[in-house]
Amino acid sequence: MRRERLHKFLSRCGVASRREAERLILEGRVKVNGERVQMLGAKVDPGTQRVEVDGVPISPSPLIYILLNKPKGYITSVKDERGRPTVMELLKGVKERVYPVGRLDMDSEGLLLLTNDGELAYRLLHPRYHVERRYRVRVRCSPRKTDLKRLQYGMHLEGGKTGPMQIQVIKQGKETEVEVVLREGKKRQIRRMFEAIGCPVVSLVRVALGELTLKGVPQGRFRYLTREEVERLKRAAGLASNPKTS
Repeated sequence: MRRERLHKFLSRCGVASRREAERLILEGRVKVNGERVQMLGAKVDPGTQRVEVDGVPISPSPLIYILLNKPKGYITSVKDERGRPTVMELLKGVKERVYPVGRLDMDSEGLLLLTNDGELAYRLLHPRYHVERRYRVRVRCSPRKTDLKRLQYGMHLEGGKTGPMQIQVIKQGKETEVEVVLREGKKRQIRRMFEAIGCPVVSLVRVALGELTLKGVPQGRFRYLTREEVERLKRAAGLASNPKTS
């Protein structure tokens, strides 16, 4: 097997996302053949070299893809230093190590993908690959057309300008319901954008990721993706697909 970047190998083994894997390397928690490695550009040959994280040997695991219908009150994280409940507590019976793809904040609900496929996770999160995320949002106002256009074309928030989005008004009134389609995922982006036009978000539900929807998955429950669903998701992210799914 050819050599690959260490952080990508850690992600492929389900240890952490790429970004978290980089942090593990910088913190000196990763060893290759017994030697601590702290250089982000380091490469490893999984066929001949032994990799350890915190003294525990790691190797690639079967690729797992899980769709969770997240309820309110859970942190989208593997663990929380403040002791708040995380989405991992909802995965009863799942033995494989997976991690969330992207985030839904504690007060948001809906579709959350969890996997140990680091390459797919990376591409789904990167705006370059234009994978759609669809949300149903209820806001406390009746937004003007000019405000909705500001959201559609992108606006400046702390951290940079947002990309274009699609917005369709479903029901308008003192509380307005809209459908929002994004191809990027800045932190609390939808909430911050609507707050910027004076329309605080009352509820936010992610209803789709690519072609995946919440159909048949009650709130707080999960299911494994089918092989066909994984193949479609990988095609949407520009990956060749021949997955071994659970």
